[in-house]
Amino acid sequence: MADEPHSQLLPAQAPIVGGRHDFATVTDKISSVVLTQKTPRGWFVAVAFSASLMLMLFFSLAVLVTKGVGIWGINIPVAWGFDIINFVWWIGIGHAGTLISAILLLLRQEWRTSINRFAEAMTLFAVSCAAIYPLFHTGRPWLAAYWLMPYPNTMGIWPQFRSPLIWDVFAVSTYATVSALFWFVGLIPDLATLRDRARNPLLARAYGILAMGWRGSARHWHNYETAYLLLAGLATPLVISVHTVVSWDFAVALLPGWHATIFPPYFVAGAIYAGFAMVLTLAIPLRKAYGLEDFITLRHLENMAKVMLATGLIVAYGYTMEAFMAWYSANPLETFMIWNRMTGPYASMYWALIFCNVVAPNTLWVKNLRTNVPYLFFISLVVSVGMWLERYVIIVTSLHRDFLPSSWGMFQGTVWDWSTYIGTIGLFLTLLFLFLRFLPAISIFEMRTLLPGAEMKEPGQ
Repeated sequence: MADEPHSQLLPAQAPIVGGRHDFATVTDKISSVVLTQKTPRGWFVAVAFSASLMLMLFFSLAVLVTKGVGIWGINIPVAWGFDIINFVWWIGIGHAGTLISAILLLLRQEWRTSINRFAEAMTLFAVSCAAIYPLFHTGRPWLAAYWLMPYPNTMGIWPQFRSPLIWDVFAVSTYATVSALFWFVGLIPDLATLRDRARNPLLARAYGILAMGWRGSARHWHNYETAYLLLAGLATPLVISVHTVVSWDFAVALLPGWHATIFPPYFVAGAIYAGFAMVLTLAIPLRKAYGLEDFITLRHLENMAKVMLATGLIVAYGYTMEAFMAWYSANPLETFMIWNRMTGPYASMYWALIFCNVVAPNTLWVKNLRTNVPYLFFISLVVSVGMWLERYVIIVTSLHRDFLPSSWGMFQGTVWDWSTYIGTIGLFLTLLFLFLRFLPAISIFEMRTLLPGAEMKEPGQ
């Protein structure tokens, strides 16, 4: 099914599944992406490109371990640089997967079905990229893991549990664990479908092991739905809590530019904002490359654009309140900090993020633009850049002007900062392409439940 004309308006209730599909055609179309006998040449090209970037990451980390964090651009007073900027950026991107899967499931939003599977996978890959930064920021991770783990030891040394950096360890690891379980449990029925359809005996055996003996009985469906719903309930508060805890890394510090109570809600909104932008960035090429326009329809893209618009307004409100409270507090240090962001040496970064996160996305109020696929792809890239700039401005501009002018300093990322960051993008894309090749990117059985005449209580029929 070809892409619809960009100027075409969607009907009031556009279908979730386009075309004329039945149970067999839905299963055939989605499973054929994985079970195709010949891997597309484009997939090899994409994996070769992303893997080359991933190798650059490994090389950068090897140099980092050999020479130390001095190869990065961090200094005094900017002791946090690309490492924490990219950590927060990747964690934010990982939020959309859990939001789509858990919260929209509990709210019975059926349009989530076509995008929840690869959004969940995106969450796991983004968290994997994020975990690299705090681990290597410690300088010697093989010692940091030993000294920071909270276990009894003969010297009576414990981590500082009053530090939000320790809270991050528990919040992010819990989030990653629950997200992985949620993703795997959702895959089980589809793994059984691939097991039964695979012609390669090795693949059939591998899918059979992962399917854990699934046969589609009434008891299996009952246990599955119970477990899936419980995991959705566990994952929902994590969406709010994880980026709230990440914002406390800054908000609990007595530092102008960070010490703000509005950080938790607008960090959470920003995470959802960045996450949905990344889902759009991935969904639009995916539907085109694999011919999935009937399953990822304009209705899905428009709904995601609406979520981006809503969360973007919350983020814009956060920027406004941050500037207003800096002025209203009558604290000269806070006033100086926000004025320095707007007019200081990093002013271009600040106004670029305002354009990317506030001005450009507000064009989505126009329906013709909101349903224009190439424009949505462009806006999703703009928002991803804007959210990275937001973290850069928050961290760097709050640190580079210390309390004493004699302690002022500028920060600039080195070639190793950039190679590590670009390398994590390569790691993310490599994991994503491997996922698309070996596992169904769209939930087969959930798509079947959306077809006319499908029995919602027994999706296995």
